[in-house]
Amino acid sequence: MWRPAAPPYTDLVPARSPQTGAPLITATGLYKRYRKTVAVDRLSFDVRPGVVTGFLGPNGSGKSTTMRLMLGLDHGEGQTLFDGERFSDIRRPMNKVGTLLEAKPFHPTRTARNHLRMLASANGVGDKRVDEVMELVGLGTVKRKKPKGYSLGMAQRLGLAQALLGDPRILLLDEPTNGLDPHGIHWMRDMLKHLASEGRTIFVSSHLLSEMQLMADELVVIGRGTMIFNGVVDQFVRDFTQSTVIVRGPEAAGFVPALEGAGAEVAKGKDGELVISGMEIGAVGHLAFTENVELSELSTRSASLEEAFMSATGSTEEFVAAEPPTAPATEKADGADNA
Repeated sequence: MWRPAAPPYTDLVPARSPQTGAPLITATGLYKRYRKTVAVDRLSFDVRPGVVTGFLGPNGSGKSTTMRLMLGLDHGEGQTLFDGERFSDIRRPMNKVGTLLEAKPFHPTRTARNHLRMLASANGVGDKRVDEVMELVGLGTVKRKKPKGYSLGMAQRLGLAQALLGDPRILLLDEPTNGLDPHGIHWMRDMLKHLASEGRTIFVSSHLLSEMQLMADELVVIGRGTMIFNGVVDQFVRDFTQSTVIVRGPEAAGFVPALEGAGAEVAKGKDGELVISGMEIGAVGHLAFTENVELSELSTRSASLEEAFMSATGSTEEFVAAEPPTAPATEKADGADNA
């Protein structure tokens, strides 16, 4: 049974300390048009070393096109510098920038190990490193099998092995958790956070927002090819959602007039709780004290990254599905009306 390496991976990924002047991704004025449709519209952003930067956007927002523009795989306008160089100018790119854009870009007749050996040879990387990265991603026992028989999750692991082959300081990964099971997703998150802690620059796209909330430190969020947000995850959540204060207590219902009189908006939650917006928790606590209201709970409920994402990108969603049909009302049991 194949298994990924366990953290902290120090035996397989050479440890490096963050440095001044560590590699930085700088994208400037990225632009791509397909006939009348603008897919990427003058995007500019930096990706800093030492943190995981998540790349988010709805389907059709231009994420994959942006990454292809960054690597010079699509023709468009603008430029991206990887530690001061364009990708096409780097002599041995795998030694500087590791990429994963597609799950199965493999030759159908080569074994997984020979596929990596071919790439390694072109970038001056030895066979020892090939075996190291295959063990690292959990494919050591199947390295002599052909990737055409791999599952999607195994192909993703081989793609990550390819990205790590040259021990790069920069990683650019498009949906690397696609096809992975929960254990694999957890492993991927730990791996990327470990690599970032070494001072590497990690730029990763994903649709798994709950996972991105655990993994990413900073975000680039786009919609229909335009920039929506570039900054720290917590700031994104604060900018596009509203935290609420939760109150419980035997006198909670009688506390509502005082809260509304102070300008708060109050909604009834489950089990008699009050959900208060427009008022800080300290102010709610002080008001309860002055009104002599007994509280059994006074807490803040923060919004999730998913809620912030839905709020920020709702108007830029490209493919809007119809609302699901409402379930029919449950019919009463025979004779219920005559009981």
